Amino acid sequence: MPSIDFSPRRAAFRKLHESGCFVIPNPWDIGTACYLRHLGFQALATTSAGFSFSKGMPDADWAVPLDLALKHIAEIVSATDLPVNADFESGYSHDPRGVAANVRLCVETGVAGLSIEDTTGDREKPLYDLPLAVERIQAARTAIGDVLLTARAECFLVGHSEPLRESIRRLQAYAEAGADVLYAPGVRERADIRAIVAAVHPKPVNVLAPAGLKVSDLAELGVRRVSVGSSLARAAWTGFIRAAKLIAEDGSFAGFDGAVPYAELNEFFRDVAK
Repeated sequence: MPSIDFSPRRAAFRKLHESGCFVIPNPWDIGTACYLRHLGFQALATTSAGFSFSKGMPDADWAVPLDLALKHIAEIVSATDLPVNADFESGYSHDPRGVAANVRLCVETGVAGLSIEDTTGDREKPLYDLPLAVERIQAARTAIGDVLLTARAECFLVGHSEPLRESIRRLQAYAEAGADVLYAPGVRERADIRAIVAAVHPKPVNVLAPAGLKVSDLAELGVRRVSVGSSLARAAWTGFIRAAKLIAEDGSFAGFDGAVPYAELNEFFRDVAK
């Protein structure tokens, strides 16, 4: 079976980051990836949380083992012809050399980009010291080739006392270390988003879609890429939980009201399978 040339997808993904603002939604299986492609999105990103929940696991560092994560990433890559950015957590290694080795494995799945977090998984000390965090990004850079590298500063998510200031300090260091895209998940205020964009300019910034803001608002703030993380998966879980609880607690099937008709979904997947 001939190998697939992923370079066109990678080139298209890189071009998306040159101007404007685009949404990169996060499917958690083949079906959701296909439907997002159908809606016209230009790229996709995996979600560690969405996939973990589907496997009955928490979204904790390395709760899903590396081999299973790589298999899932490859599955999303093969589901459509769109570029895919991998949520590669913290690289599945504390050691920079381990990060580099694992990044090479992720690149082999055909991804067009991947992200590396600076979380340790330790509640007492949730962030890597900055020198080590920078080494880890440098190691990823050496291993990634033409795949886009996103560096994540997790300060807002881990409850840092000065999340904006520390995020900017870290993202600037990651940019110097070779990251192509900068990302501080959890930032919500317009002023904070604007400050991050300005601090790392001209490097593109990814934002996790904040409540109350639209794509047009984020574009005005200078954001280049908007991801939704686990939100689509949680929206699906919300519908499932509501319907299941109504059956279990009230004996009611009202949770199915307004559901997408079977025939509509079945016909969509017939077309996909052609």
